[in-house]
Amino acid sequence: MKDENLQASGIRLNVEIKARSDRHNDIRDILNRRNARRIGLDHQIDTYFKVSEGRLKLREGNIENSLIYYNRSNQAGPKRSDVLLYKLSPDPALKSVLSASNGVLVVVDKQREIWFDANVKLHLDAVQGLGTFVEIEAIDTDGTISEDQLHKQCDTWIQLLSIQPEDLIDRSYSDLLLEA
Repeated sequence: MKDENLQASGIRLNVEIKARSDRHNDIRDILNRRNARRIGLDHQIDTYFKVSEGRLKLREGNIENSLIYYNRSNQAGPKRSDVLLYKLSPDPALKSVLSASNGVLVVVDKQREIWFDANVKLHLDAVQGLGTFVEIEAIDTDGTISEDQLHKQCDTWIQLLSIQPEDLIDRSYSDLLLEA
């Protein structure tokens, strides 16, 4: 997708990583020292639907509820993700329609602790059947932050959190569950 079309189409640009982590307490200390804002702990159920391209998921949580479509390559380390996000109120009828029309691919059940430092969103995740992870998302919601800047922000957080290359995950939780 072309950068100039991102904001016009309602798509936001993320540069993100996912890594295995058993150091959530250490990461919380770092986030607190940087005065990051803790949003809270969200029990999220992400239902992934069968689609011909990209990924489509319905996120149902205590804090975040969204229909999310995204395209992202599978690679370890910071990667671009073009995200189309529709925030909604919980509605079981939507899940039924999506399930009937597309079919369910996989369901991801996780406890997610959500933090923000400016435009960078950090997640401390405990994923049922997979273990514990940290995610970093450097987010541009309005076209004012370049992809290069987002990569630099992500790299900075990788260093701050002492994430090792061997801990980086190149796939989504949905892919990992499907492989298990």
